[in-house]
Amino acid sequence: MSMLGSIGVLLGVAAIIYFSLKEINIIIAAPLATLIVVLLNRMDVVTSLLGNQPNNYMGALSTYILNYFAIFLLGSILAKLMEASNATVAIADFILQKVGYDNPYRVLVAIFIISGILTYGGISLFVVMFAVLPLAKSLFKKMDLAWNLIQIPLWLGIATVTMTVLPGTPAIQNVIPIQYLDTSLTAAAVPSILGSIGCVIFGLFYMKHTLKKSLAKGENFSTYTTGAQTETSNRKQPAFIASIMPLTVLVIIAISGSVLGNDFIKKNIIYVALIIGILLALILFYRYIPDKIGSMSVGATGSVGPIFATSSAVAFGAVVMIAPGFKVFSDLILNIPGSPLISLTVLTSSMAAITGSSSGALGIVMPNFSEYYLSTGLNPEMIHRVAAVASNILTIVPQSGVLLTFLSLTGLNHKTGFKQTFTTVFMGTLIAEIIIIIVGSFIY
Repeated sequence: MSMLGSIGVLLGVAAIIYFSLKEINIIIAAPLATLIVVLLNRMDVVTSLLGNQPNNYMGALSTYILNYFAIFLLGSILAKLMEASNATVAIADFILQKVGYDNPYRVLVAIFIISGILTYGGISLFVVMFAVLPLAKSLFKKMDLAWNLIQIPLWLGIATVTMTVLPGTPAIQNVIPIQYLDTSLTAAAVPSILGSIGCVIFGLFYMKHTLKKSLAKGENFSTYTTGAQTETSNRKQPAFIASIMPLTVLVIIAISGSVLGNDFIKKNIIYVALIIGILLALILFYRYIPDKIGSMSVGATGSVGPIFATSSAVAFGAVVMIAPGFKVFSDLILNIPGSPLISLTVLTSSMAAITGSSSGALGIVMPNFSEYYLSTGLNPEMIHRVAAVASNILTIVPQSGVLLTFLSLTGLNHKTGFKQTFTTVFMGTLIAEIIIIIVGSFIY
């Protein structure tokens, strides 16, 4: 039974990856792959798929939607208003006036910095996607850059250093370990800073290398976009200050609430910030949006696909975690020779690859394995930082919810929008993890 169950876990993971690569919608692929795991592990089919508990498929799916739909909805509406008003074009024009059309690398670096500042300020990476992608698309269109190049600056900014590596980041991945290890957001600060530097250096080098390669091949904006996506608009656009105001106010409110607010405010400030951002956009862009209700409706509708894609992948991972056959793999990982930090890295990154979620991986590893790693004599701060960064190493997999959201928003697919994304996140965070483990071994 144990062997059959373990084979079932492997087949389930292989199935969801295969379905994703074949561009079968994750809403269909995830329950099919889950069924394979359930049947070969001889789990109760009805309860595992339709039960409302957090480790049942429908329970996990509905819980994720309940927790995050408001962010998807409000972020999508704001992004649509920014796009429909041509505010993103106005911002793009301003940036290009500063960096020039003849220096695309500086534009990519600017997108990385903007994305990094927003996420380090506590803004959800989903919200940053909704806000930055329309802006980036305008820049890429004006500079006639291949649209698939957006992967490197965006992911380097939202899903590497500011998500798990840099000390002090308010990202959920940096918060989860605290309650189990009694640490803080700045755990293992020195190794983390050095790891962040290594990650950014790699990212900038890879960005420049990929840009040169794309230009040498003669790729342009239309290479990875359809004709419908490259339509230009000659409508009047708002001034730069007005265009940037909704995003600026959103960031200020979110950071202020995160730093100065009580626990309730810190938990809910992002909703207030998004709503105020939407209201500001409606006021400032009133004359520039022909169909205000229509634009908001399109934005709201556009949030449904991404949230269901993400929650479906998370639900699959939740069922895999409780499958009897999965215990074989967890036991093997825990017995890896060498420093326990190595097995912690492998365990957490493996969980991330299965769930397609870094926070989901930490939500499993911390409550179930933190005591074990503390018993090995490891410093709690090192456990915190190594686990957080490890959760990021393999979080970009074909069935990853955040990747599926990115593909949905950009119009790219696994063939055109996966390789650079995976390389940026995997290599960047792996380099950071190696630096953190080596430096930390001398300090702690």
